[in-house]
Amino acid sequence: MTEEVDRYIARFPPEVRERLREMRRIVHEEAPEVEEVISYGMPTFRCRGNLLHFAAYDLYIGLYPTPSAMEAFAPRLREFSTSKGAVRFSHDRPIPYQLIREMVRFRVDENRKRGKGV
Repeated sequence: MTEEVDRYIARFPPEVRERLREMRRIVHEEAPEVEEVISYGMPTFRCRGNLLHFAAYDLYIGLYPTPSAMEAFAPRLREFSTSKGAVRFSHDRPIPYQLIREMVRFRVDENRKRGKGV
């Protein structure tokens, strides 16, 4: 884990920090070799290529797992605000951590199958 991402998370109110930390923990559990950086101003996780990004905003946390993951999980994302490459988890609703875990696994497997390097 990097100090850069620690500083990013520390900027937010306690309840948002807790959510970001849990999302980060899930990424590390599912991709132990993951590399963390700040890219496009947000935490970015790389494992055989980019896995995903996340970012906190005033009303939600955005998860950016690539369009392929959004398409693969579309039926389970219907209750959330989405775009081609992002899902928004409102601060006033529970975050579906199990779904995030599955999306991370999907991205790890996808990068592995595509034969991407570290």
